[in-house]
Amino acid sequence: MSHCRGPDLCQLRRAAGLVHGRGGSRRRRPGVISHGAVVAREYGIPAVVGVADATTRLRDGQVVAVDGAAGTVTW
Repeated sequence: MSHCRGPDLCQLRRAAGLVHGRGGSRRRRPGVISHGAVVAREYGIPAVVGVADATTRLRDGQVVAVDGAAGTVTW
């Protein structure tokens, strides 16, 4: 998980999955074409977007299971 949405997402090469928060605006909710989702697809890793409070609920180094097909994140 990353607070960044820019070039830092290229760090995903080392990630096993992507969890993307909702962001600040209700009109700009992330979806299947969000930058994170597109990059995750290109790297072949699962992604779940639109996770409420992802940056506050998950901690550095925390192990989570990301199921991109079901759209679930469990910890």
